Amino acid sequence: MKLLVIIPAHNEEECILKTVNDFKKVNPKIDYLVVNDGSIDNTKNILINNKIKHLNIPINIGLSGAVQAGIYYACDKQYDAILQYDGDGQHLPEYVKPMLKKIESGCDVVIGSRFLNKKKPFSLRMMGSKLITLSILISCRKKIKDPTSGMRMFSTRLLKDFSKNRPINFEADLIAELIRSNYVIEEIQVKMIERKTGSSYFNIFNSMFYMVSLILTIIFIQPFLKSKKVNSKKASVK
Repeated sequence: MKLLVIIPAHNEEECILKTVNDFKKVNPKIDYLVVNDGSIDNTKNILINNKIKHLNIPINIGLSGAVQAGIYYACDKQYDAILQYDGDGQHLPEYVKPMLKKIESGCDVVIGSRFLNKKKPFSLRMMGSKLITLSILISCRKKIKDPTSGMRMFSTRLLKDFSKNRPINFEADLIAELIRSNYVIEEIQVKMIERKTGSSYFNIFNSMFYMVSLILTIIFIQPFLKSKKVNSKKASVK
């Protein structure tokens, strides 16, 4: 199966080179694409000077826009699956192949979960994550233990869907929407490391708004929207 790893990067001059090199060392035969999302630091020059495969977006269009730009590229080059992979070094490359095996076994979405077999630590951010998990459980009757994970792999039929439909919001509400549409979604346990450098897409001032808006969307808005149903299939996954 032909996989493209999409690495959105916004002001990641301090870690993008290490992120790419670490990925290539573990997965030398898997293709990657850095999407430089309007960085105003030295990210673009680092990508060019080190001959790192990338797309350059001149203005910041946000995480969802950067991922979708990578998806258009993946569809044009006829990739079979894509992996959303953070450019800040939080995601670890050794989990890419286990996630791909899940896709090959029949999953449409595989989430790299920090909490599949581990308890969430107590913090305001994790409380928000727990509320989103509860919202998806109530609304969709499926428990996703790490709905805010940014390490997610998508199958061929989802790539085709994403490339033809409206701009997609690649956040936790997308997972709820895909569950309602009968796509097969599973999690695997992964380890992530804390961001030490760079600029996050989210800050402390908008995190609360982000969590509240996701919960409202999942519970009160999505159920009244018409979901695109796909043929349900049983995947041999655990």
